[in-house]
Amino acid sequence: MDKETKVQNIFNSISSDYDRMNDIISLNQHNMWRKRTMKEMFVKDGQSVLDVCCGTGDWTIQLSEKAPTAEVIGIDFSEKMLEVAEEKTTTHDNIELLQGNAMSLPFDDGSFDYVTIGFGLRNLPDYNKAIEEFYRVLKPGGTLVVLETSVPENKFVGQGFDFYFGTIMPKLGGLIADRSKEYEWLYESTSSFLSKDALKFMMSDCGFTNIKVISHTFGTAATHIGYRPLEQVDFN
Repeated sequence: MDKETKVQNIFNSISSDYDRMNDIISLNQHNMWRKRTMKEMFVKDGQSVLDVCCGTGDWTIQLSEKAPTAEVIGIDFSEKMLEVAEEKTTTHDNIELLQGNAMSLPFDDGSFDYVTIGFGLRNLPDYNKAIEEFYRVLKPGGTLVVLETSVPENKFVGQGFDFYFGTIMPKLGGLIADRSKEYEWLYESTSSFLSKDALKFMMSDCGFTNIKVISHTFGTAATHIGYRPLEQVDFN
């Protein structure tokens, strides 16, 4: 089974329990990480925002409430996750939800002021290709914001991270949602994901500038913020 199919099947199967499990597994840290990240963002009314791998729509909703007349589009591969998001966003008139592939976004070049992706990049089959695609759909001067789990650099914190995510979390997934195998994927995808520095370098190689990295909760998650440069004007 290829990675795309595996990920789609996993998230379709856990969609109904995803929000509750997210709160339990992260000890509600995921909400704190997004709030901290939003303090670094200056989304304005009238702007266009794309939330990639939007899942059940938590970040999509925060973005729409930050700027009620901004155009906010959430896109996700999993139709079941989007069904949950649809229920949660019925009162948010500035949100549009679409099913689509993050590796091949159905938008023109230079369409968005912001592209965000929360806890989704590690699930994609080609990180570099995805980041290039985010760059393509951003306007010159636009902002990419990546919020993702990460392996802690501290040895002792890392050992605790491995035990919790590798052993405790799948057991919680089995007890609460009867989905222990599916919740093993979070540990697998996180432990094999890029380091903070490697992701920063990859974003830079794809053309992003002034990249800022914000570490969360002992390095168990991080926000990367980068900018597509303004196009240079040729006066010749």
